[in-house]
This record gives sequence, structure tokens and C-alpha cells, in this order.
Amino acid sequence: MTDRGSLQDLTDRLEQTAAHLRAGDLSAERAAALVDECARLAAEAGSQLERETRAHDEGAASGQLPLDGR
Repeated sequence: MTDRGSLQDLTDRLEQTAAHLRAGDLSAERAAALVDECARLAAEAGSQLERETRAHDEGAASGQLPLDGR
């Protein structure tokens, strides 16, 4: 999976998990587990975005940009 695809997958999973939370028909235990899952997914997405940014910055600093223009 590409970095961009991975980030999109994480975003989709975070949105789905948040939608379950907003539904409001969860036990307190299940809601807490989903909050933890949202935090984990958000942290993973943040790390992925940081890696992508760093890779882009390193390519730009060397004068080379990725072929797809990112």
C-alpha cells in the first residue's frame, strides 16, 4: 500500500470509529474502547503524515521531487 493510500485508510477508519461513537447507543465500556481506538488511529495517521512530510522535505532539499509531483 502506498503512503497516501495508508493515510487514506487510516482516515477512513478514524471516521468510521468516530461515527460509531456519535451514534450514542454504546455501553460506557464500548465507548471508552472506541475513544482509545480513535486516539490510536489519530496518532498513527499523524506519524504517517510526518513521515510523508519528512520524505518530501528531504527530496526537495536534495533537488529531487517524487515523480508523482508530491
